[in-house]
Amino acid sequence: MNQLKNLTAYEVVEEKRIKEINGDGCVLRHKKSGARIFIISSEDENKVFSIGFRTPPSDSTGVAHILEHSVLCGSEKFPIKDPFVELVKGSLNTFLNAMTYPDKTVYPVASCNEKDFQNLMNVYMDAVLHPNIYREPKIFMQEGWHYELETPESDLIYNGVVYNEMKGAFSSPEEVLDRCTRKVLFPDNCYGHESGGDPAFIPDLTYEDFLDFHKKYYHPSNSYIYLYGDMDMEEKLTWLDKEYLSHYEEIAVTSAIGRQKPFENPVTEETSYSITEGQSEDHATYLSVHTVVDSDLDPRLYVAFQILEYTLLDAPGAPLKQALIDAGIGQDVLGGYESGILQPYFSIIAKNADKDQKGEFLAVVKGVLRKLADEGINKKSLKAGMNYYEFRYREADYGSAPKGLMYGLQCMDSWLYGGDPMMHLEYQETFDYLKKVVDEGYFEQLIRDYLLDNPFEAVITVSPKKNLTAKVEEEVSKKLAAYKKSLSEEEIKTLAEQTKALKEYQETPSPQADMEKIPMLKREDISREPEEIIWEKKEAQGIPVLHHNMFTSGIGYLKVLFDISVLPMEDIPYAGFLKSLLGYVNTENFTYSDLTSEIHLNSGGVSFSVTSYPDLRNEGEFKGFFLASVRVLYDKVDFGFSILSEILTRSILDDEKRVAEVISETRSRARMRLEGSSHSAAVTRAVSYFSPNSYFNDMTGGIGYYEFLEKLETEYPENKQKIIARLKAVVEKLFTTKNMMVSYTSDEAGYELLPEAIKKLADELPEGDGKQYPFEFSPENRNEGFCTASQVNYVARCGNFTKSGYEYTGALKILKVILSYDYLWLNLRVKGGAYGCMSGFGRSGEGYFASYRDPNLKETNRVYDQVVAYLESFQVEDRDMTKYVIGAISDMDVPYPPSTKGSRGLSAYLSGVDPDMMIKEREEVLNASQEDIRKLASLVKAVLDTGSFCVVGNEDKIGAEKELFGETKNLFHL
Repeated sequence: MNQLKNLTAYEVVEEKRIKEINGDGCVLRHKKSGARIFIISSEDENKVFSIGFRTPPSDSTGVAHILEHSVLCGSEKFPIKDPFVELVKGSLNTFLNAMTYPDKTVYPVASCNEKDFQNLMNVYMDAVLHPNIYREPKIFMQEGWHYELETPESDLIYNGVVYNEMKGAFSSPEEVLDRCTRKVLFPDNCYGHESGGDPAFIPDLTYEDFLDFHKKYYHPSNSYIYLYGDMDMEEKLTWLDKEYLSHYEEIAVTSAIGRQKPFENPVTEETSYSITEGQSEDHATYLSVHTVVDSDLDPRLYVAFQILEYTLLDAPGAPLKQALIDAGIGQDVLGGYESGILQPYFSIIAKNADKDQKGEFLAVVKGVLRKLADEGINKKSLKAGMNYYEFRYREADYGSAPKGLMYGLQCMDSWLYGGDPMMHLEYQETFDYLKKVVDEGYFEQLIRDYLLDNPFEAVITVSPKKNLTAKVEEEVSKKLAAYKKSLSEEEIKTLAEQTKALKEYQETPSPQADMEKIPMLKREDISREPEEIIWEKKEAQGIPVLHHNMFTSGIGYLKVLFDISVLPMEDIPYAGFLKSLLGYVNTENFTYSDLTSEIHLNSGGVSFSVTSYPDLRNEGEFKGFFLASVRVLYDKVDFGFSILSEILTRSILDDEKRVAEVISETRSRARMRLEGSSHSAAVTRAVSYFSPNSYFNDMTGGIGYYEFLEKLETEYPENKQKIIARLKAVVEKLFTTKNMMVSYTSDEAGYELLPEAIKKLADELPEGDGKQYPFEFSPENRNEGFCTASQVNYVARCGNFTKSGYEYTGALKILKVILSYDYLWLNLRVKGGAYGCMSGFGRSGEGYFASYRDPNLKETNRVYDQVVAYLESFQVEDRDMTKYVIGAISDMDVPYPPSTKGSRGLSAYLSGVDPDMMIKEREEVLNASQEDIRKLASLVKAVLDTGSFCVVGNEDKIGAEKELFGETKNLFHL
């Protein structure tokens, strides 16, 4: 690290090569301010900066979370109201966000562009150290909470972005359990409080306490600054010192996380979560046991308990999970190792159990753990778990998230608690040690020490309660009504005036002179070359192969695709279920437990999915596929095909008990996904009213699929044989060589092994008759309202523009930025209090508008209706237009890992996207004018006029707006 020798403002604490991530690590301390610095110099062009603070909460008002939102609402150098949004709109960032954890708040940014990266660093440093919160109390009201009173005669309500976000979070039973767990396990330290904010306590937070929290914790002496990537580190550190850190003297900040004293005896707790009137209370309880595991500062425990999670709970046939299922305790078993806090804990959760099974639940859990400790854990399963995690650590594939960002978050798991930030990044020694001691009883001893002979434990039961959400909201309404009644006329008038003043503040744009203080690139700074689409059509053993030739660090990404058009309509949802069943039942040569071990001993994992690709050459048409995916080292590609052959041709589907278990677990997991992404489900459902492609997606993975799973689970006991026969028939039709193609991402050396290896599967599959069935679809605007126990709503309005004669243009990429971060952001988030808002327009002609954790419904739909008028009169400064262009390009230029690049090449090939289309789209973005945006008003009108509307959300809210829907019904019944 010779480049740091001239940094007199810093002292080097430690420096070394981190071979596991191919980077040079250096820990420093800023002498004057006491700021902690950790840098990783590497050849990665995707540069990352983060500043974090240790922020232990002392209550559940959500002050840390509200502050995380609020500091990004303007600062001394950049006084505009929302620099965060301006950066999203107008920078080439590859990541831009902020996150609140139970004990820390972090502000990471990333970019491949050096100038852009420097701009992002500057805005974020000023935001956290010199925020506008001291000058403008309305920031706290907007982002946190406020009393809202439209007129003196209106009902008084609470509103605020974080308040509504957490109402949404607390609507999930898993979140209720998680919150209760930390409260019970850690009654005496910060983890017992909800750092995100409990809606019941958020209104207790005062503006003064909010400011005090910033004064106390947001100081360089309490900061953790991280830099990663290919850059001049000396230049960056010099800039940090000169611009910010040198302005601060070191102070003592009391922020150390206190350790919870271990319990002498386990504790128990019971609580409730809300369900709708139409949901059953039977088999709907969560039974759980949670045990604290020492400290995050033990690198061996940190990895070993991830492996134990895999072995005991995650792998198909995992002993703890299987024993509970066999005993009829719960229909799904969850849990695992919760790290990222000073004192991690291990959870075992039986979902969809009965309350009176608590004693039996504990007996089974402790009995299985005792047996494993005494008789030994399956060594093949442990070694498979080790290989699985080592493969994941080495691959460092985090999708669109920069790996440098993930390293930065991981280093906090030790650094925040006084440990070496490189501790968990240097993983090889830990894996080598664990491989050595796996046969020496090491993991069995961990079970004894931490999961059996450890009284630091909590047993928690979470049971359903009908209409609890409505009761809570009624109590809040009564409380607010009583409060309003206690106010004088003058005080009521003042509240109404404050509400009006807040809305005026929100609607008033920042001065143009202030807007121009936000640094941004020019259009000339952006390359006109689109990202290359990589695919080459080949053939091996008579099977069409798409090769995506690129450097992959020796890992081959294999996808085998089977065209679903060989199935009649009524069988398509069964193909959706097969993606969850295959690999989770015995095969002719393996039990499903041994099958998983075999997979993870020899590969990075096997997965199955159902997906679709719109056919852009033929409007309204699409291709649906069943995908079998394997990640392998090049010399194991033959194993990849062999294991797929075993699963696809030799799975035993006659095990009635096992199929029942998988149906229940799949339905349970599908419900959790719906609860976590109701906005996406609502969009897919609304688009399915007019789009065959989306109708397919809904019936194989959306609300329609969930309805199918509920029906399957209900009917299975009476129709086992019929259902199993149907599944077998689907397998027979689907998995044939006539119906098969392969997509493979590797370099040339990796591809050389594929043609011979493909025989391991092709020779085992029947040829098939190739018969195809038409996809039957009748458009109909059903406009459904799906009622849940959620306290908030997810409102989707969707439509099509090509049917009205409009063509796709790159300007729609810019429109997405303008709407999502200007018009919708202002009206739905800033003014309406929704946590999120989004929009999008695709090449196939589909457009959508959606809200996330939204307190409103009808008002949100009205905001959508007014988009056309907004666009017709759209007029901004040229600088703003450039900003939108840059934001659009940022979305298009995300640097993806090889696996994703290969998937994008496959998608382009199957959809008919060619390089000329990519060039044309990019030119349309880079050359777009304000007039081009105004011209989109009629296109957007066509989308809105389609009239497809779907809402997932609060039962009472949907009931009160029934006239908006063609049909309202409960989303969940089981």
